Amino acid sequence: MNTHTFEIRDDFYMDGEKIKIISGGMHYFRIPWQYWRDRLEKLKALGCNTVETYVAWNVHEPKEGQFCFEGMYDIKKFIELAGELGLWVIVRPSPFICAEWEFGGLPAWLLSKESIRLRTNTEPFLSLVERYYQELFQILTPLQLPYGGPIIMMQIENEYGYYGNDVNYMITLKSSMEKNGAIVPFVTSDGPTKQTLMDGGIPGVLPTGNFGSRTRERFQIMKECIGDKPLMCMEFWIGWFDAWECGKHNTSDLEENKKDLTDMLELGHVNFYMFHGGTNFGFMNGANFYDRLEPDVTSYDYDAILTENGELTKKYYEFQKIIGTYTTLPKVNFTTDIKKCAYGTLAINRKVSLFSVLDDISKEVVSPCTLTMEQLGQNYGYILYRTKLHRGTHIKKCRILGAGDRAILFAEEQQVGIRYNLELEQEYDFEVPKEEVTLDILMENMGRVNFGLRLEEQAKGIKKGVAFDGMLHCNWSHYTLPLDNVDQIDFNKSYKVGTPSFYEFELDIKEACDTFLALNGWGKGCVFVNGENIGRFWERGPQKRLYIPAPFLKVGRNQIIVFETDGKIGENISLEAEPDLG
Repeated sequence: MNTHTFEIRDDFYMDGEKIKIISGGMHYFRIPWQYWRDRLEKLKALGCNTVETYVAWNVHEPKEGQFCFEGMYDIKKFIELAGELGLWVIVRPSPFICAEWEFGGLPAWLLSKESIRLRTNTEPFLSLVERYYQELFQILTPLQLPYGGPIIMMQIENEYGYYGNDVNYMITLKSSMEKNGAIVPFVTSDGPTKQTLMDGGIPGVLPTGNFGSRTRERFQIMKECIGDKPLMCMEFWIGWFDAWECGKHNTSDLEENKKDLTDMLELGHVNFYMFHGGTNFGFMNGANFYDRLEPDVTSYDYDAILTENGELTKKYYEFQKIIGTYTTLPKVNFTTDIKKCAYGTLAINRKVSLFSVLDDISKEVVSPCTLTMEQLGQNYGYILYRTKLHRGTHIKKCRILGAGDRAILFAEEQQVGIRYNLELEQEYDFEVPKEEVTLDILMENMGRVNFGLRLEEQAKGIKKGVAFDGMLHCNWSHYTLPLDNVDQIDFNKSYKVGTPSFYEFELDIKEACDTFLALNGWGKGCVFVNGENIGRFWERGPQKRLYIPAPFLKVGRNQIIVFETDGKIGENISLEAEPDLG
């Protein structure tokens, strides 16, 4: 076993010698595991000596007390692979990660705990973190540098100075990590202001900064706070993320990026955020809430150094030139053969309405009042609320109270309105076909907020109820729809135009390649490829095509299922060779 020492003094030292950390961020849980080696090889060829990753609690404990470290979530395999390639690893295993990831990485089931206070030195939150750490650190502890592994640093919490100032909470987290085996140096990371560095800091732990511009100014502020300690930008934001309806794919100013990178390498150390962004597969995109909810798109391309599907960019080559003036660039052979294909246009093979298969993929739960997803043990996806309404044919002043995030209303399976975001609690009138009707409300969880002070308000579905003309309506049936069982859909049942429906396509291929799904003319929904949820689509963009990695396909026949909620159906779908992020 080759053991080394890593120390934080006036600088970073490896075995007593000064080193410069040139790191790139990539999240194993956003990348098919079959492509980890490719992405890490490209990181090394850039000139980086380190890879950084968050650890997402919600993928590792998807249900309370049930842990998962397999497939895309096999963090042990990812870290060992980095070590095999000669890379060091910075691990950020805080309970909360932000990361534009659903609920900032916190498990949604935390919200089923009455009166829980998140990210504070309180129970039951700390006990649940401790139980998680007991599992996680069985993996992380032996992979630390003193034991022959590649992990050189760990982060305590994440940008806590933007959230709170409970120093006892930070101390408790550090103690828990140490108790479970952490022995490498700790860091914190916060915005580069004196207040955030102070509020998010902990005595004896190195603060690092997160920013994307004005490096010399930011480092000077940090220097005044940390004194004779190394300066590091833990998140050099070299791009940005996209939200639905934001208008266009966000990109950075490359010349400004280059100037900031030069300054960082001259003055200190850097971690690119992101070297490679990857994809928010499934329902795992996060959201922000400032004036209104802003859910993130499926792609996490981020205008990163590698594209969403792992290709080298102009930014890669320009950064490589700069890094090459500070270190010797290694010779790296890229060992993964990755191809892109346009498989062409596919016609609908079979289709069936959600209302026809509701009892096949969900079980009715009856309650006088509306229940949230979390109260029903559901984390992600959709939930359908059903009731009998006897208020005449003109329904007045409908309000959906305490709801998140998007509602589609149906009377006798005919759409009578869509309410989204701030519209939900606004009064709304609509017509129904007869005096007494079955009213269905299909709610979509568009992604829980991952930043700011609204974390504890992220219950999804309908929390407070539905009111008509100032009166709260009671007696509801609930159907949870996480859509983790699309194999149970019976396409032999009936289809009705204009209703939420499942559409099946078949793809026969001789070679599995990366491809991009275009849904021209389709409204809103999500897509499953051979049972894998590849994410959401929405005609409002900016993202127009969904990435399908080759490992999700197989030689021979493949099944693609599109779930569309708004009744807007294109003539077909197509599989293209290039992305379209808007």
